[in-house]
Amino acid sequence: MRTLISTAFISLDGVMEAPGGESGYRNAGWTFKDIDFVPEAFEIKGREQKEAAAMLLGRASYEAFSPVWPAMEEFGDYKDLPKYVVSTTLTEDALVSDWGPTTILRSLDEVAALKETEGGPVIVHGSIALNHALSDAGLIDRYHLLVFPLLLGAGKRLFSTADQDTRKLRLVEQEAYANGVQKQVFDVVRGA
Repeated sequence: MRTLISTAFISLDGVMEAPGGESGYRNAGWTFKDIDFVPEAFEIKGREQKEAAAMLLGRASYEAFSPVWPAMEEFGDYKDLPKYVVSTTLTEDALVSDWGPTTILRSLDEVAALKETEGGPVIVHGSIALNHALSDAGLIDRYHLLVFPLLLGAGKRLFSTADQDTRKLRLVEQEAYANGVQKQVFDVVRGA
């Protein structure tokens, strides 16, 4: 069974954002403009590329990343990695040809079936709506979080607000950096 890992930059109050910023709220761009860059804080991002065996994305994140990431040297390990895009509307002709094999999944049942296959970890970048659906369905196994020491108030949140039973997480790795960013890696505890 494959491990499904959600990886994100988040503020202390749970706002998730792409590194370059998102439109639609006042504090967009906080990952670069409000915190000093400390290279060691991003070690986990390089490790994720080396360890991931596949990438899972929602349609909007695929459409944002696929025109840019294939040509970016810093994401080179992802170039030929199999990608899976969860979407009910994306069509085969909308897929890019220079970013490795890409499969469209039409449902969370298909994601659950992917997890049952042999292979290494599947990593989820961005994909806020997909993260909510995966979490609500109990499909996420691990979170890789870089938590920024900021309270933003408005913005898209990583964690679903659905009324659910409590889910326990086990902290398996942590580190704090000189710029105040904290790495927190949690496993989702099953059957507890």
